[in-house]
Parts: sequence; C-alpha cells; structure tokens
Amino acid sequence: MNISSSHLNALKAFGYTEDEARFLYIVATHSGYFVARQFLAFTEAHWGKRTTTFWDKLHTKKHARTECFPKSGVIYHLFSRKLYRQIGRENLRNRREHEIEFIRQRIAILDFVLANQQRTYLETEPEKVRYFCDQLKVPNHFLPAKTYHGQRTSQPTVRYFVDKFPMSLGNEVSSSPVVTFTYIQGAEASLTDFVHHLEAYLPLFRQLSEFRFLYLARTDSHFEKAKELFDSLITIPLESDATKDILRYFHIRKAWDLKQYPTLTEGDLIFRNDAKGRFAGDRFEHLYRGWKAARVTEANIRQEFGGDGLHHTVHFAVQVLGRVAAADGEPTEKG
Repeated sequence: MNISSSHLNALKAFGYTEDEARFLYIVATHSGYFVARQFLAFTEAHWGKRTTTFWDKLHTKKHARTECFPKSGVIYHLFSRKLYRQIGRENLRNRREHEIEFIRQRIAILDFVLANQQRTYLETEPEKVRYFCDQLKVPNHFLPAKTYHGQRTSQPTVRYFVDKFPMSLGNEVSSSPVVTFTYIQGAEASLTDFVHHLEAYLPLFRQLSEFRFLYLARTDSHFEKAKELFDSLITIPLESDATKDILRYFHIRKAWDLKQYPTLTEGDLIFRNDAKGRFAGDRFEHLYRGWKAARVTEANIRQEFGGDGLHHTVHFAVQVLGRVAAADGEPTEKG
C-alpha cells in the first residue's frame, strides 16, 4: 500500500504523528470506523499516554466521535468533512452515520486491509472505474452500478462499486497484474446477499480473462456453500464449454438413473464422477429435473450458460478473517 506523502503531510498538518496519519488515511479510505485494538496493533502501541493523546486529538479537533453499542463496545467514527477533504475523500460515504451491521462490516474490512497492507489497492470509485474502463477497456455498463435518485429537479446519479469491498492488484498467479475481488460475509445466516453480489459482478467478470475472488468470514461455517454458489453462478458459466459439459452430464445422468448402464462408456463414467462435483447444488438439480421433464430445452441451457468467446481463468479462495490485535492482548470489541 503506497500512501502519497501529500496526503500524509495534510494529515500531519492537523498535529498527528506519522503513524497516526497513516492509520487515519487507511481508516478514512477503507472503513470510516475503527476500534481501539486496530489502532494499537497498527502503531504497535500499548494503552497509555500515547493512545490517550490520540483519542484527545480526535475529539478536540472534532475529527471523530465515539459510539457505544451494547453488544459491540466502543467504536470510533471518523466523520470530519474537513479531514476527508484534506486527502481527497470528501465524497466518501464512510463519514456518514450508519447502522450497526454496516459498521461491523466496515470494521471487518479494516481488519482485512490492516492485515494485508502489502497489497496494491484500488481505493476509490474513480480509481476502480479508471482501471477497468481506461486500462482494461471495459465499457462502463458492465460495471456493478446503483442509481441514486435525488430531488425532483436533480438528475439521477449512477455510482459504481458501492459495496466498497477491498479490491487489489497483484501478480501472485500471473505474469501481469490480476484483480483480486473480495466479499466479506456478515453475521447473517443467509447467503442471499452473496448471491446478489455475484449476480451484480457477473457482467464485469465476463469481460476479464483472469481474476481472483476471496470470500472472507469470521467463521468457516459458510465456506462449502459459498464455493458451491460461486462455482454455480460464476466459474461454470464462464467456462467456454460449460453448456456442452452440462448437456453431456445430463444425458449420462439420465441414462444412469434409467439403469441403461450398457449405453455408458468408461469415459462417460469418469466424466460423470467429475461432473457431479462441478454441477452440484440446487440450481443444477432444478435445471436437470426441468430438462429431464422436457420443460427446459438445450436452447434454454445455451442461453444461460453459453460462452462469450473469451477464455477465463478464475481463482476462488475462502479465508477466515481474523481480528488484528494489540501485542499486549488488550480487550477487543464484542460480537
């Protein structure tokens, strides 16, 4: 992560130290909210005069407020328009007040960024749009977008990448930079939001020859289902021969279900064993039943899974998102 000296100097001009300025830049850019353990871990500080002085600066200068939630403890909200303006982040929604679930997600995002400072992040909406549209030549109508309607006299505003999940560039798996997208699962038991997120990003994914996707959560309880959904909604549709493979699998499976074993070759059986894992999940079960009952045609499947002529390399991974903590083991927030 490269933070420009001009941004650091702008924050230091308020009276913050170098470490405090770096921390505030990261918080303002990626989260808007932070908890004490994150500041202590970043600065390698201990509870005492240094931390008290930092809190006093934030409150005295009216750059941050403290918010106390019954199940989450004390959370600091960096809200000062003047501070955000100094680093070119005045229009970020991070400085606005939000509900607790949104705040918890922002804290989780900050945990990820603080633990992965070596990454090169696309930090803001304009940076992301410039990268995909100018550098990769992706038309902007393929970007995940949301339209906001203001007052009657104002024109609707289209915003891109409103989820604000960390996005970075790296070459871990390729000779050229590869985009890593992230998704951070909240405390909710349902993966409905994850599905909507993937559906919103699929048009962009179709334009990329290679990308990485990292699914993050505090626990691993959703990992298996998340991979199943990602394969179903993203990996398989992007494979150039997905339609052909699905139809072949359905024909082999139907023959197997009807006990027409002599019609199946050894190659068919090997393919079936492999395809059972690729095409697992409710989506393919419903599709198979519809196809078997002649309600779903080959044309329907080709329309849904047909290739776009571009070879895609997709890397998906899951990871438990830990909480960065101070070396002296000071208490963390709850929840």
